[in-house]
Amino acid sequence: MQKTLYIVRHCQAVGQEANAPLTSEGNLQAIALADLLFGFGIERLISSPFVRASQSIVPLAELLGLSIEIDNRLIERVLCATPLDDWRERLAESFTNLDLYLDGGESSRIAMARGIAVIDEILPQETSTIAIVTHGNLMALILKHFDDRIGYAEWEKLRNPDVYRVQFLNGATDIERIICA
Repeated sequence: MQKTLYIVRHCQAVGQEANAPLTSEGNLQAIALADLLFGFGIERLISSPFVRASQSIVPLAELLGLSIEIDNRLIERVLCATPLDDWRERLAESFTNLDLYLDGGESSRIAMARGIAVIDEILPQETSTIAIVTHGNLMALILKHFDDRIGYAEWEKLRNPDVYRVQFLNGATDIERIICA
């Protein structure tokens, strides 16, 4: 059985907080994202509860007449509870050392597992084409699960919004970048 997932990074937002909404540009990006994804046969929408993620998919939900399911496991990964001057270096390290755990943060392995748990639940279900809206770091870790070559460099290239298509057919997985803003 073939399944297709569209893994979406949210549109441009005013900040990183859970309640940070989209910017004016982000709202325009959400409309363009809906126009892009409209013809892909998406049957189900699942989003992080963060405002910027759910707002990114509202125009598509309206076009398709679908509700947006919220899944708390799709929230952004916290690298560390306190700001780090060298956060980019530590983030890069977390893609090669999946068990790296910084104070108050979440290891890549743990974050990846919660993101993949969402996918593992939906793959056996009847819907064949699903869009999942999340955040850059978790998106990169989910993609890394399916292709270990994905790492910090691919995370760094992500844009707001960004979309990857992940197809599952006869035990094979194919990953393709669809859009970068």
